[in-house]
Amino acid sequence: KTTMSEPTSTSVDTPPAAPQSESSSVSPLPSFYSGTISALQPGVFSCIQSSRILLVGSGGIGCELLKNLALSGFRTVTVVDMDTIDVSNLNRQFLFRSHHVGRSKCEVAADAALAFVPASERASYKYTPVVGNIKDTA
Repeated sequence: KTTMSEPTSTSVDTPPAAPQSESSSVSPLPSFYSGTISALQPGVFSCIQSSRILLVGSGGIGCELLKNLALSGFRTVTVVDMDTIDVSNLNRQFLFRSHHVGRSKCEVAADAALAFVPASERASYKYTPVVGNIKDTA
């Protein structure tokens, strides 16, 4: 008869400590980012926080990607989309609600994605919507 060994003293509820090698130019890391930090090598998270991302399209795939960028710690994102929200978008583009119908997808998506970030961190995030075609954007 085999038995499983007892778990170690590490608690599942306790988030891992932030790596000590993070750059001093990056703000102190709250436990909100613990999962992201633990999955990365030391120093990578500071690169994520200082990256600038251009997201073209904030529809079905863009909504999901924008939410993931916000939750992963990407602080500077420009979202370009020329489309407006239609009733038919509501069942597959989860950042949009019925009261958003007729509004710009990139404006609503940028605001909605930031809602996933803790209020204490939002001031350091800049999600800029650009209404237009990427071919027309300079």
